[in-house]
Amino acid sequence: MPSNCSKCVCAVESLKIKYLLPPYLDPNLRAEDLITGVCFASAGSGYDPKTPKILSVISIPDQLNFFQQYVGKMRSLLGEQRSNDVVENSLYVISCGNNDVLLTTLFHTRTKSSEMVSYAAFLAGQASAFLRELYRQGARKIVHLSALTTGCIPAFRTLLGGVQRQCSDESNELAVMFNEKLSDEIQRLNDDVLLPDLTVQFVDMYTPFFDIIRRPENYGFVVTKEGCCGTGTIEFGFLCNRLSPSTCADNSKYIFWDSLHPTEKVYKILTSVIMKDINKLL
Repeated sequence: MPSNCSKCVCAVESLKIKYLLPPYLDPNLRAEDLITGVCFASAGSGYDPKTPKILSVISIPDQLNFFQQYVGKMRSLLGEQRSNDVVENSLYVISCGNNDVLLTTLFHTRTKSSEMVSYAAFLAGQASAFLRELYRQGARKIVHLSALTTGCIPAFRTLLGGVQRQCSDESNELAVMFNEKLSDEIQRLNDDVLLPDLTVQFVDMYTPFFDIIRRPENYGFVVTKEGCCGTGTIEFGFLCNRLSPSTCADNSKYIFWDSLHPTEKVYKILTSVIMKDINKLL
């Protein structure tokens, strides 16, 4: 929850809970899956209400409604006391904000520095409200991942990076602003005496991901500006399939699988960063 499950899946595997984190909306979901964890995320969603509308994905309020349904199902399965114990002692991993940053810089809706600062504060405020509601519904141990180095994904290099396909400074700057505002909001939540037992851990994913991009050889990567799928410059999602021409034979040398998403190898490296903070909450 709420917008990307890839890193959450790796965390679940690292904790040896189960190999895959099933989506809550899976029609074949079993009762035992509810008890050991599910994913409420909808890839492409964001804290800005416009983001899920543009990308036609599940909004944050709708994800919260699904979580409320989940809590109700848990009570039916386990009874109120035990279900409360499960909900309060569960770990909640959140990755959100990247798509808000991407869309804003892609469409150049905020080009002035003051507008970007204001938007970053707006996103952080939305995140704070979301975390408070999650707390109200029973969550107590939460890990919130920062935005990544969004300006360096292959698609943005292609669309905004000029002939040399450089990183988009505008996108990276907005990601940094959001991360700073989000970190401040999380600190305020942790200090709020009206939210007893709440612990929200902010995890900086921007720095380690940027380090992978800047020093790929340290991690065994060779290709940094293109994804493995197809040309690696613009294809993503359903455009990456078995018929995509020129898809690489060895994606372990690539930072990106397609023009938007890192490879599994990168996610596992970043998971090692997440796990240090997760272990603090366990």
